[in-house]
Amino acid sequence: MEDLRARVQEALDKIRPGLQADGGDAELVEVDGDTGIAQIRMTGACGGCPMSTMTLKMGIERTIRASVPEIREVVAV
Repeated sequence: MEDLRARVQEALDKIRPGLQADGGDAELVEVDGDTGIAQIRMTGACGGCPMSTMTLKMGIERTIRASVPEIREVVAV
């Protein structure tokens, strides 16, 4: 389980510089290996941005799922 979380964190770290360049960030909260769901908290400018849902699904989720196929969905908390 710890390996799965580390792999998800590594994938998230690949996109974080882009988020940080826009004044936001994303924090990995929890990874559930049984359900394949990763929980992400959008912070900074991303926390209140109306486009954050699209960023989460089209950017973050796509990147994480490509790197960690066990993850089926990424949700914001």
